[in-house]
Amino acid sequence: MSQIASAVQSLVEPIIEAMGYELVDVEYCREGRRYFLRLYIDSPEGISLDDCERVSRAVETELDREDPIPHSYYLEVSSPGVERPLKKDADFERFKGRKVTLRTFAPLEGRRKFEGQLLGLEGEMVHILTPAGEQLSIPRREISSARLKYEPREE
Repeated sequence: MSQIASAVQSLVEPIIEAMGYELVDVEYCREGRRYFLRLYIDSPEGISLDDCERVSRAVETELDREDPIPHSYYLEVSSPGVERPLKKDADFERFKGRKVTLRTFAPLEGRRKFEGQLLGLEGEMVHILTPAGEQLSIPRREISSARLKYEPREE
């Protein structure tokens, strides 16, 4: 995480949590000539446009006051989506039983992409059960990205 994103997270996370939401991720990037600060929020009930607007208004006041970004930028607040990233160790326990896609920094056993049912985090190892019935243990520090996999609801 960039130094700016980290500073923003420290500033806004307490505000967002006090409002009853979870800060899933902070993204600070340049696209063309513009800079964007994106905050991804979630809650057990899901996220609506009203939720995003409410959080945006609450955090922009603090961001303007503290001014952690030295130039102009666009603030965007949104849901992480159905394939939300798993960022915190607690996410790997919270979403136990759900299907996930994991990518590693370097190949492990000849591949970098793994899919399966999340069995949880134990120590430094993330455990998944592949569709073929194989249980894999992947070191947490080797995972470059972890996301929930979209599962259509059964009628």
